[in-house]
Amino acid sequence: MDGGDYSVAGGVEDVYGEDAASMDQPVTPWTVSVASGYSLMRDPRHNKGLAFTEKERDAHYLRGLLPPVVLTQELQEKKLMHNLRQYQVPLQRYMALMDLQERNERLFYKLLVDNVEELLPVVYTPTVGEACQKYGSIFRRPQGLYISLKEKGKILEVLKNWPERSVQVIVVTDGERILGLGDLGCQGMGIPVGKLSLYTALGGVRPSACLPITIDVGTNNEKLLNDEFYIGLRQRRATGQEYAELLHEFMSAVKQNYGEKVLIQFEDFANHNAFELLARYSSSHLVFNDDIQGTASVVLAGLLAALRLLGGTLADHRFLFLGAGEAGTGIAELIALEMSKQTGNPIEENRKKIWLVDSRGLIVDSRKESLQHFKKPWAHEHEPVKELVDAVKAIKPTVLIGTSGVGKQFTKEVVEAMAALNEQPLIMALSNPTSQAECTAEEAYTWSEGRAIFASGSPFDPFEYDGKVFVPGQANNAYIFPGFGLGVIISGAIRVHDDMLLAASEALALQVTEEHYEKRLIYPPFSDIRKISANIAAKVAAKAYELGLASHLPQPKDLVKYAESCMYSPKYRTYR
Repeated sequence: MDGGDYSVAGGVEDVYGEDAASMDQPVTPWTVSVASGYSLMRDPRHNKGLAFTEKERDAHYLRGLLPPVVLTQELQEKKLMHNLRQYQVPLQRYMALMDLQERNERLFYKLLVDNVEELLPVVYTPTVGEACQKYGSIFRRPQGLYISLKEKGKILEVLKNWPERSVQVIVVTDGERILGLGDLGCQGMGIPVGKLSLYTALGGVRPSACLPITIDVGTNNEKLLNDEFYIGLRQRRATGQEYAELLHEFMSAVKQNYGEKVLIQFEDFANHNAFELLARYSSSHLVFNDDIQGTASVVLAGLLAALRLLGGTLADHRFLFLGAGEAGTGIAELIALEMSKQTGNPIEENRKKIWLVDSRGLIVDSRKESLQHFKKPWAHEHEPVKELVDAVKAIKPTVLIGTSGVGKQFTKEVVEAMAALNEQPLIMALSNPTSQAECTAEEAYTWSEGRAIFASGSPFDPFEYDGKVFVPGQANNAYIFPGFGLGVIISGAIRVHDDMLLAASEALALQVTEEHYEKRLIYPPFSDIRKISANIAAKVAAKAYELGLASHLPQPKDLVKYAESCMYSPKYRTYR
């Protein structure tokens, strides 16, 4: 295959011949001979509902099984969007969308791709958080794979029960730290399912190549343990060796079953396990932690874009974080790395421009003995400071970033202190869901008298202040991980390198145009997400080739075009 041949979708075998066929070429939806189309209508991957043509109804034994009308996919989409908008309760929208995914996969993704800004808050934060909290009650059909302590010693067999052989991306959680909502045990499955639907809709990774997994080692959530509808193991969380052994068996089984090039994304693990798993497996597996690395990459992109509004280089600014867990330390480290790349200074020197506050106050040298290992690099020379507002006054940051998982921490005093220090304070309230945000967009703009540049983790509506409309940016990981994953897949990367994360950040920042800056936006609108993802994928793949980590050779000449050609299209196929 020469660099200009774009017919292979991510270089992975496709059972139905869908990718080998061009969009207008008919495909055969059957791998077995049938006498009735009844089962075709119950296969979500091939079902079209009322959009089966007259010809298809004859060829596939569907006559009489459907009403006589033939609808277009566009009309189906219009009807479903109308129905979804009737629901007042976001959770009902979520359930309706999950039902659609189980019934008609292509239509589900068509809706998501065409209405991404409206539906993203439903399939992802904030609604997915509520769905996880109530997962046992709303549970209808299982999605993904559940691997619990009961499966110890048999994980490879469990993986073989999954019907798809060519899996490219696995999103896995153990449910211990779901968004800012805490330990939801087995009910955390909503997160891998939601993330992977975004891999397909936003990054174009084929649905059959995505596998959501929940590892159930118990839960310490008393409410769930006493809930008669809880779907997981009724026991306290396994820890230590028992936990490590199960995870090790899982990681080995995944590699054995799916090979070297399956991307394993860790999602919503508790801090201590998240850092440990990433450190332990990043040299032997293709692993990515969205909470540490994805968040860092999307926030860095926002900072790089904001420099066009704020002026100066990254190294000219001072950063103060509230929250020193996975997200906080991950973002801080990537900022320091990017500074090194830009200035050539050692990373230790750059870290001194970045300060972190945890639940005990400013992280300083005198606390070093009692700090967890991942906080130690951020302990700088300074007297102890307990309150955030005093830390703002002492450190004089130009950028304030919230990753605490605790709502309402950026008080009026804190925002006013930032506004007193800076002409344009950059305030990022990143904790999810909306209820856990450190402050709202309205508060940031009002308390800074309309001078703040604001971004949040969950979406906020535009806000009018003093006759001017402010559009808050959303520092959503969904900007990064789908394009990042696509870049890893199309290059056949065998490991994730920090430089690939920096490449993703730089690619995203470049998608912010002058028109966006006029509205003080530091992220591009989600409506362009597939174009954005293709550009991110191309930059990530280019970096993988440059680092010698790519296995799909030779390198395609035009990586953006190649990335676009590999993206799954949710349009219906014609069945012969």
